[in-house]
Amino acid sequence: TEEKKTDENVIFVGRKSPISYVLAVVTQFNSNGTNGVVIKARGKAISTAVDAAEIVRNRFMDNVEVNEIKIGTEGVTNEEGRKSNISSIEIYLTTDKKAK
Repeated sequence: TEEKKTDENVIFVGRKSPISYVLAVVTQFNSNGTNGVVIKARGKAISTAVDAAEIVRNRFMDNVEVNEIKIGTEGVTNEEGRKSNISSIEIYLTTDKKAK
């Protein structure tokens, strides 16, 4: 069950607007009492993930900080069977327990 715990705090960014993911992040922090949430995105969704992280930090939760950012490349096979590389990002957000 240890793996499930870390999986709950991951938000995968897709085609929705950044505010959808902002609400998901804020909900994670508030409901689970967790002090860490990971925002993951690939390709064109990366800018949405960055926007969501910044909106959370600047407008919704003053005590949230970017703890770590991991970038990478993933190999993906499309419908036609061609392989291509796609950029990926993981933004690790944590709450500063001292600030309230």
